Amino acid sequence: MLEVSKSILLIVSALFPIVNPIGGSPVFLALTSDYTAPARRLLASRIALNSFILIVGSYFIGTHILAFFGISIPVVQVGGGLIVISNGWALLKQKDSDERGQIQKNMNPADILRRAFYPLTLPLTVGPGSISIAITLGANAPHHLGVNFLAIIAALVGSALVALSIYICYGFADRLAAALGQTGMNVILRLSSFLLVCIGVQIFWNGATALLKIFLDSRV
Repeated sequence: MLEVSKSILLIVSALFPIVNPIGGSPVFLALTSDYTAPARRLLASRIALNSFILIVGSYFIGTHILAFFGISIPVVQVGGGLIVISNGWALLKQKDSDERGQIQKNMNPADILRRAFYPLTLPLTVGPGSISIAITLGANAPHHLGVNFLAIIAALVGSALVALSIYICYGFADRLAAALGQTGMNVILRLSSFLLVCIGVQIFWNGATALLKIFLDSRV
């Protein structure tokens, strides 16, 4: 049990700062400003479920999928970084919530969940950074049958804890908005959007640097 606890702590401590549901909650709230509170919590639950599936899938079969398609992690970082930059830039240019049209009222559940996977789950919540970390953790997990069974349990529990934190932060983002007020939320949204662009640039740069190093090494 001690080893399982250590593995769970490792997974949560590695993924939580990258997923960063606390910092992502203002962005989530801005994108769902016209949703009712129950609709927002329904959407948050689906995002949490999608995130859990993405993290677990990346942990267990991420390396095999990338190998099958001949894709390296640096390429994933470059492509994902560009998507994160694009979404962050779109949020930076977005009008304040009190200026936007009320276009998302009276939505049925299918409409509410339409954006649950893209862009709210991927890449805004579980992006290329989280996926690459999950793949790395899975690649370095022990593969002996007995130990691997404990590693599977640890991966599932750790991923579930991260998903739970996403649901709590997103599902109750309106409480944060009520405490900060409209002006405070707009300020946090702009800062979060700018940081999102910066994170995207950093992810892109990490991948581009790795690819450039591989290219230069091949030329030697």
